[in-house]
Amino acid sequence: MKWPKSDRGVLAAAAVGAAGALAYVGYAAAQGFVGFPLDDGWIHQTYARNLVETGVWAYVPGEVSAGSTSPLWTLMLALGYALGVPFRIWTAAVGALSVAAVAVVAGWVARRLTPWPPRAGVWGYVDAGWVAALACALEWHLLWAGASGMETALFAALALAVLGGAMALAREERPWAWLGWGLLGGAAFLTRPEGLLPLGLAGTCLLIVRRADWTRGPRATALARYGLAAAGFLALAVPYLVFNWKASGTILPNTFYAKQAEYREVAEALPWLVRAMRVAGVQFVGGMALLAPGMLAAWRDIARRRDWMGFLPLAWWAATVALYAARLPVTYQHGRYVMPVIPALLVYGAPGTALLVKAAHGRAGRILSRALALAACAVLAAFVVMGARAYLADVRIIDSEMVDVARWLDANTPPDAVIAVHDIGAVGYFTRRPLLDLAGLVSPEVVPFIRDEGRLYAYIRARGASYLVTFPSWYPQMTARPDVVMVYQTDSPWTIQAGGDNMAVYRLR
Repeated sequence: MKWPKSDRGVLAAAAVGAAGALAYVGYAAAQGFVGFPLDDGWIHQTYARNLVETGVWAYVPGEVSAGSTSPLWTLMLALGYALGVPFRIWTAAVGALSVAAVAVVAGWVARRLTPWPPRAGVWGYVDAGWVAALACALEWHLLWAGASGMETALFAALALAVLGGAMALAREERPWAWLGWGLLGGAAFLTRPEGLLPLGLAGTCLLIVRRADWTRGPRATALARYGLAAAGFLALAVPYLVFNWKASGTILPNTFYAKQAEYREVAEALPWLVRAMRVAGVQFVGGMALLAPGMLAAWRDIARRRDWMGFLPLAWWAATVALYAARLPVTYQHGRYVMPVIPALLVYGAPGTALLVKAAHGRAGRILSRALALAACAVLAAFVVMGARAYLADVRIIDSEMVDVARWLDANTPPDAVIAVHDIGAVGYFTRRPLLDLAGLVSPEVVPFIRDEGRLYAYIRARGASYLVTFPSWYPQMTARPDVVMVYQTDSPWTIQAGGDNMAVYRLR
């Protein structure tokens, strides 16, 4: 039995995506930097390592913590520690496979959105599936995410699969398929708390589209379907919610509340519409901007066919942008918080661009549509290279700041020294010291006064901290106190070139 050409195309695109993520890691390593582009990547590593070594879900050994926003990702990393695989190799491999999964799922969803005939005849054989898969494989944000040591690409694949599964369930009668969909939703939730959003949107749309199940068919059958979906989700979600409640008194991880508190001033400083435009705009840095006409063409085709479930990915994208604009309107680190919704636009934009080429009339139309498609391909490819350079710059800053400071602390402070720190990732991984987290991830008690330097200083003094670790500009009042004495500061030139200041260690006298 031969694989259909379209399936081979999707798998080839997935391989391209995986290779791209590994190439990002290899490029940085060739320059001498083998860490992560985010300090948060070290947080996941610390949880995973401590789980394997101690059997306790803890950031600081022996202290149970509800600070992990992605327990599924942490468990996947922990498997590498349990098997004895070097953590950087294992993390890179899992991240690359996550990018490949995004491409495969995008291809599957795109076929449901754009049901072309077996031979579309644009340039030989063209299939909506492999076109969308290749676009995801070449999108530099997704490659950066796959190489970041974070759960971003995995969440993108799972959330998009939840939406695609709902499209399939619109005509699905087998009850066990609904159970699988619920489990998929639970896995997305364990990867990120906002996994509830695609699941909630998809479930609501299913209730509307399948309303005949309640008005014409046996209600017991309908209840069984939705009951199985709920059972699948709750089987994975309830243990996590109960653990969070017992560990911190809240059902969601500490980070969910801490990040919102930390950036509340940013959210209040600008009108919501301005924040939404910024959050949405950062996703279009790259080739996706040239796919916008294709998105419009795909949406028009879906509306013409009255396939209203086909707008689910668009609804998820819009809801995510709206939510982040309201609660966490930040775009730093290339918009990493909203990177997972990028495939939700690519599944329209890439096939839609091919659709424009196919439907073009007249010489001018054919020239313009083909020029648009070729330009999109060229820009996507160019930004793959530019993204690799951005990845190197990000890893270089984290290695020369957070990792450098962490290694200095490990070599120059007593093993029982209490360290107040922002950020905690590399410091937690390399020092294994008692930590006070000024960002609230593993010290949730600071969340109510997270931006109040006076109360933060009183807190770390009351808790017996011996050292304060931060960027001076983050806490200018605290670091200017006469009893807060700088004992070490990095000399990384890359941070200065990026417009920041060097991280420092302060001794509290």
